[in-house]
Amino acid sequence: MSQSIPFGSRSTADQVLAGVDLTRKRMVVTGCASGIGLETMKALVANGAHVIGLARTLDDARAACNAAGTSSTPIACDMTNRASIDSAVDSICDFAGPLDAIITNTDLADPPIPTKRYAIELQSILQYVGHFALVNRLSHRVRGDGGRIVLESGDVSMNHALIEARTLNKPIDRHFHEPFLWYGDAKSANAIYAKGLSRRLAPRGVSVNSWDSGSSGSARLDRHRSRTRRLVYRVAQLFMKSAAQRAATAALLAASPLAEGISGEHWSRCQIAHGSPLLADEIFIKRFWETSEQIATATRTTYRIAPQGGAESRSLQRKPETLVGYALRAYSKAEARRTTNNSL
Repeated sequence: MSQSIPFGSRSTADQVLAGVDLTRKRMVVTGCASGIGLETMKALVANGAHVIGLARTLDDARAACNAAGTSSTPIACDMTNRASIDSAVDSICDFAGPLDAIITNTDLADPPIPTKRYAIELQSILQYVGHFALVNRLSHRVRGDGGRIVLESGDVSMNHALIEARTLNKPIDRHFHEPFLWYGDAKSANAIYAKGLSRRLAPRGVSVNSWDSGSSGSARLDRHRSRTRRLVYRVAQLFMKSAAQRAATAALLAASPLAEGISGEHWSRCQIAHGSPLLADEIFIKRFWETSEQIATATRTTYRIAPQGGAESRSLQRKPETLVGYALRAYSKAEARRTTNNSL
């Protein structure tokens, strides 16, 4: 890193972009309807960028763009629906010129009903698979020699025990119709994806980083009727960062000169953070990417057959494990073969 970054956990998106001129910059922000996505979009627009705001419905996207300012364009993009994703990509590609940045964001939310689509648990599609499909299709539109892709992730270090357990072939979900990525796994998946994408786009000079979105003051906990739970929630709120603070890292990575030229890193609180050892494992990252492509391709085939998700892809039904588990199993077998060959 060429220079230190004087921002931290209490910095806001406006603070990290203070004095940064983003005039004539075009950027895409997903999950712009509220929370981090909305605060990120507001900060970018305030500094002169034109932001294409993606939200689940067009009304949500319009409301967010109205709140952010006139230099924004609303587009509907339901991350759980592959047809909606492809339509959003087509609309974005209709704009002349390249994109300067793509910033993904998905605040944790209760999944809609039904809870599965394409035989996959909806929260998993929302957090990872949908963004994998969207960003892959838009990556060629990101400007070379300075364009940026910023992928929301979680605290990857928190998943060490989970990952180690799976590498040891301990019991995991054995049916693909069980949630194939729970929330923590989906967040980790984005960090692994960012690492792989950074290597693929390095020849073009496009930076790709993941960032830990942290804890939010979500209303989920407050829905519990228990008086004790409501009290715990109110106390926890005192230690939770605001949406503007949680958006600071995304804004910094998307547009600040301080992050220029830095790629393939996992960030937290506006600083490079230590992540899982798997983020340095090129073989695993390659296998994880291949597995993600298989699932993304299967979801596209499924929606073309049944746009409403009424019929499930047979290829998906045959998947016996979770995405992380499937990739780790393939990786473990490859490592076993390599060890055997080296011992001969």
